[in-house]
Amino acid sequence: MWRDESSDYQDVAGFCASVPVSRVAELDYVLTPGRYVGLPEEEDDFNFAERFTALKAEFEEQLKEEERLNKVILENLGKIKLDNNDQI
Repeated sequence: MWRDESSDYQDVAGFCASVPVSRVAELDYVLTPGRYVGLPEEEDDFNFAERFTALKAEFEEQLKEEERLNKVILENLGKIKLDNNDQI
C-alpha cells in the first residue's frame, strides 16, 4: 500500500483519488486521471444573465480590436515595396 492506513488522506473530487488495482484493470489500465478522480463539485451560484452580458461585451471588444489590428496589418503590408525582380 502506498500510504499508511492511519494517515488522514481523503479523495478530492476532480483532483485526486486512491483506487485499487482492480479498478484500474476494469478500465483496461488506462491511466487518464479523469476516469478516476471525476469532476469537482461546483455550485452554480452565479447569475447567468449577468455573466453572459459581461462575456458578450468582452467578446464585442475583442472583435473591435481584431478589426483595428487587421487594418494596421493591411496598412503595413501596403507599405512594403517590391521590385519587379523580387519574388515572394
